[in-house]
Amino acid sequence: MLIIHLHVLPSCVLHLLTSLSPCHGGCAEVDSLTEAVVGQSFLLGCISCKRRAEVSARTTVDWHFKPLEEEEFRHIFHYAHPRAKILHEDFSDRLEWHGTKTRDIQIGAIYIHNVIFNDTGTYRCTINRTLFLPQYEEHVTVEKEVELNVVAVGNLTVVIAEIMMYVLIVVLQLWLVLVLVYCYKKISEQREARDARKALRDQAE
Repeated sequence: MLIIHLHVLPSCVLHLLTSLSPCHGGCAEVDSLTEAVVGQSFLLGCISCKRRAEVSARTTVDWHFKPLEEEEFRHIFHYAHPRAKILHEDFSDRLEWHGTKTRDIQIGAIYIHNVIFNDTGTYRCTINRTLFLPQYEEHVTVEKEVELNVVAVGNLTVVIAEIMMYVLIVVLQLWLVLVLVYCYKKISEQREARDARKALRDQAE
């Protein structure tokens, strides 16, 4: 079952999908699926919505893994745009970045290819974000955990849910691009109107 949490971002636009005039927007955080099928690929989901889209940011993502019946996490993956690095030999050539491909990351998902039973365990996604505010920099860290169970054969419900999650992630990415373009156009129009009013005042003086 997919659980969607909606967070309001003050700088984006809901007017694109509704008829409202204020410039607002949304970001959806979708919980990762938790059942993988041995021998197949599996998407470990990790989404952290940035609350202020108008603020630029730099983000890195780290993934850690704790196998069943072990106490310590292993550092298995690091991503800092544009470079991805697999850090543990157990996942050599099996991890692939499938998140945001800019330095301002909101989706930190990775693929595990050729899943094996030993991949069962706890995965921790850590998103380290630096917000470049006008007067200072703000550092934000978000952690999400996924309890993954590897099975021999998947059931139809899980397969359908996984497909729906992939489709939803793609749709959200496209929506965010449209939202940013719309916001940029609105801001440009407001700036041009302000400049025109200023020019008229200057002529009147």
